[in-house]
Amino acid sequence: MATKIRLQRHGRKGYAFYRIVVADSRAPRDGRFIERIGTYNPNTNPSTIDLKFDRALYWVEVGAQPTETVHSILSHQGVYLMKHLKGGVKKGAFDEATAQTRFDAWKADRQRGIEMAKAKEAQAKKAAQDAELAQERQINEDIAKKVAEKKAAQAAAKAAAEAELLAQASAPQEEATVSDPAPAEA
Repeated sequence: MATKIRLQRHGRKGYAFYRIVVADSRAPRDGRFIERIGTYNPNTNPSTIDLKFDRALYWVEVGAQPTETVHSILSHQGVYLMKHLKGGVKKGAFDEATAQTRFDAWKADRQRGIEMAKAKEAQAKKAAQDAELAQERQINEDIAKKVAEKKAAQAAAKAAAEAELLAQASAPQEEATVSDPAPAEA
């Protein structure tokens, strides 16, 4: 029986979530499987991978063939590195403790890289938020300036109107002398 390590799709349309399974190569994609060895969620940033490392290593060592995507996932998790190191131990190139320290050093370096990427992304996100906030602040200042100019213009117009009324009120009113026309006798 040819076994494959592959992804089994779950989740809703447009929001896929995968289980990493070991299955017979003749079984359907989402059908029967031998063992579930992990999950893969590409919707998070960075992608979330939860893997049973020992079981994945076992299946790779006994000859299960991973698909391209699963091969990439296993490589990123260090399964193939550990397989390589175990091969070196079997050949006598180094002992198991050395292999484990090399693997731990690789894993620590990889974790630092992931943390740096997360920090860089968070910093870029914060910079984008700050730029957006500064732009919004500038727009609000422009609006406040226009409103202040409009209010100043209204106040000036009101003051001019009041000054005109005062000028009219203080000017001596000309009293019109109306002479009574003599009644015409006919």
